[in-house]
Amino acid sequence: MNALPGATVRVTPARSVFNGETVTLKCEIKDHNNWTYQWYKDKTKGFNTAHYIVNRDSLTINGVTESDQDKFSSGAVIDGRPRTSHSSSAVYLTVNALPKATVRVTPDRSVFIGETVTLKCEIDDQYRSLNWTYLWYKDTNGTSVFEGNIYTISSSSDQDEFWCRGERDGRPSSSQYSDHLNLSVKGSKPKPKLTSDTEGSVLTGNNVTLKCDIDHWSTGWKFYWYKHTQNTEKTTTETNSYTIHSVNVSDGGQYWCRAGRGQPDYYTDYSDELWINVTENLKPVVSVDPDKQLFRGETVTLRCDIQDTGDTEWTYIWTVKKTNNRNIITQCNTQECKINNTQQTESGKYTCRGKIREQNTEMSDAITLTVSSDKPQTVLSVSPQQWLTEGDSVTLMCEVINSSTGWIFSWFTVQSLSSVNEDVDYELVSNSSGGSKGIYTVSSVTVKHTGVYMCRAERGDPVYHTEYSNTKILWITGVSPSVSLIIRPNRSQHFSSESLSLSCEDHSKSTGWTVRRYTDKLKPCSSSDWRSSGTTSTCTIRPLNTSDTGVYWCQSESGEKLHPVNISVHNDVILDSPVHPVTEGDPLTLRCLYQYKNSSNLTAEFYKDGSVVQNQTTGDMMIIPTVSKSHEGFYYCKHPERGESPKSWISVRASQMKTRSFNVITFLLAVCPYLLATVVLVFKCYRLRVPRSSVEDQLQYAVREDETSI
Repeated sequence: MNALPGATVRVTPARSVFNGETVTLKCEIKDHNNWTYQWYKDKTKGFNTAHYIVNRDSLTINGVTESDQDKFSSGAVIDGRPRTSHSSSAVYLTVNALPKATVRVTPDRSVFIGETVTLKCEIDDQYRSLNWTYLWYKDTNGTSVFEGNIYTISSSSDQDEFWCRGERDGRPSSSQYSDHLNLSVKGSKPKPKLTSDTEGSVLTGNNVTLKCDIDHWSTGWKFYWYKHTQNTEKTTTETNSYTIHSVNVSDGGQYWCRAGRGQPDYYTDYSDELWINVTENLKPVVSVDPDKQLFRGETVTLRCDIQDTGDTEWTYIWTVKKTNNRNIITQCNTQECKINNTQQTESGKYTCRGKIREQNTEMSDAITLTVSSDKPQTVLSVSPQQWLTEGDSVTLMCEVINSSTGWIFSWFTVQSLSSVNEDVDYELVSNSSGGSKGIYTVSSVTVKHTGVYMCRAERGDPVYHTEYSNTKILWITGVSPSVSLIIRPNRSQHFSSESLSLSCEDHSKSTGWTVRRYTDKLKPCSSSDWRSSGTTSTCTIRPLNTSDTGVYWCQSESGEKLHPVNISVHNDVILDSPVHPVTEGDPLTLRCLYQYKNSSNLTAEFYKDGSVVQNQTTGDMMIIPTVSKSHEGFYYCKHPERGESPKSWISVRASQMKTRSFNVITFLLAVCPYLLATVVLVFKCYRLRVPRSSVEDQLQYAVREDETSI
C-alpha cells in the first residue's frame, strides 16, 4: 500500500512580512496533477475577506494587516486514486508594523522670527542603518517639499506643519509617516527678566541665586551672565539660574543676563540691570538668664540678639553640642529659648544664628550651660568678725556655691526651734532686691543685733530657692571704758617659736578680769597647756605654736566678755598690721615680715581686696599717711619667692569715736576655723540646753558650762 502524498506550503516573500505588503502562499504536492486545492486559516476553510485571492494552488493576500497574522495550511483532493492528500503543516504568518519616522527639531518647535530651525527625520533604531530616502511634507495638502533627512529653515518668519517618512528599495520599502510637527514662530526678539532669590541686602557668606526668565518659555537655550558692564567676561550656564556661593562684598554690583541658542547663535535682548547689595554679615550674641551655672529644676532663658538691623522677621536656629560632640538642632525657633525644669541632660554648648529671606547670619559664640544635679547651697560669712562691740560695723556675706549671678539674697534671724522635729522659725531681716548683691551691712551694731543668722537665695521665674545657709552668731558687747586687752607684740599675725603676751588692764583698778581663749576648748590663762607664765590677767605664751591660733578675750568674774580678737600663728611670711581699728586721719603702717630675714632681699607687694596697692622693688613697708574709710578692707603682702601672708582686715573708725576707750577689733583672718568652732559649740548649747531667753545669756551659759569642765 502506497502512502498518501504530502502537501507543503511555500510563502513569498517571507513568513514575516510588514503591514501593507502582498503575500503569496503556494501549496505543493509532488508527482500528482489535477488536484483540487483547499486552504485553511486556523483550521477554518474558506475566506470572506476580499483581499484573499485563491488561484488553484496559490493564496494571495493584498495589503496584509495585523488581522492576517495567523496559521495557514492547505490540502488537495482528486477524482482518481488517491482521493486526498495529507494536509500540509501549518505556516504561521507574522505581520510587523512598518518602522515609524520621527521628526527632531532644533532648537525648539517654538522659535522667534530670525531664528534658524533644523528638522531631522529619523527611523526607528533597528531600521536606522538601512539605506533610506527621506521625504518631507508641509501644510495640510501633504505636498512634498524636500528630500533628505535634514531640513533647514533659515530666518523663520512663519509657522506651519511639517512631517516626514522614509522610502527604500527592499523590505520594508517605506516607513510610516511621522507625527506632524507644528512649528510656532513668535514675534519680536525676546527680552528676559532677571530676578534674585533675595530682597534687600545680602549678608556675606550666604548664597545668591539669579534667575533669567523668558516669556513663552522654550528649550535649547544657554544663559549668559554679566557683571558691572555688558562687555565684561560672561559666565555661561545650561539652565536659567546662576548661583554665587558664599558671597563677598566685592560680589555686589550690577548684573544682566541674556540667552542664546542655535547654529548660528541666536541671542535674546539683554535683561534690565539688577543691583545686588552685599553687606558684612552679622554675628549674634547669646545671653543667658539667670546664669549659665544652673541647678536641677531651674528655668533658664537663652536670648539671641542680632545687632545693627531693623528687621523684625528673623527666625532663629538654636544648636546645642552635647558632651559626645553631637550637634543637635533644638525645637526653639524664636529669639528667646526657654528651658523649664532643667536637668543634667540640658548641659552643653548652645549657639544660635538668625535666618531671614533664606539668609543666615554667622554662628554666635557658644555659651556653655552646666546643670548640677544637686540643690544649690549657700554659705554665710561675717566680716570683719562675729565678736563685736556696740558701734562697730559688721557685714554678713551670703554666697551661692558654684554660682554667682542672678540671685536675690535674704537674711534671717532664728526665732525659735522645736526640740521635737527641729523645725526652725525665721524672721526676715533684709533682702538684696535693691542690688546689694549678697552683702548686708549694719554700720553701727547694738546689743539687740546679737543673735543667730542665716541666709537663702532665690532667682528666676518661676522663683527657684536655694537651701538655707549655715548659721552664724553675732555677739555684741557693750563698751567698757575701763578695760583694755593689750597684746605684745601688737599684731594679730605671729611667727611660731616666738612669744606672745596678752593682758587685761583695768584702768579703774578693779580686779577679777582674766584672759580667756578658745582654740579647741574654752580655757583660762592658768591652764597647764598654755605654756604660759604670769597672773591670770596677764598671760605669756612661749614658744608659740600654730595650735595657739584662736580667739582671745577679757572676761570678768561676773561673766562679762570684752574685746575678743583673733590671734593666728604662721610660718615664713606674715603681715604686721594693727590689732585694733585705725582712726580716720591717723597714719597706718603695714610691714611684710619674714621668719628668716634676709637683709639683702627685703621686697614685698601689698594687696587690698585682691588688687595691688603698692608694688616696689625694695623695702618691706607700706605707709598710708592719712587713713580714710575707703582704706578699710582685707590686706596681705606677697614676697616674690616666699609667697604671700594670710589676709588681715583693717577696720577704720570715724574720728568722733576717738573718745571711746577701746576701738573695733581687727579681724585678721578671712575665715577663722576656731571662731566657727566656737559658734557651733554655742549654737548647740542654744538648741539643746538653754531656755529661749536672750542669745547673750545663752552664750554666757555656754561659757560657764565649759568652765566647769576645766
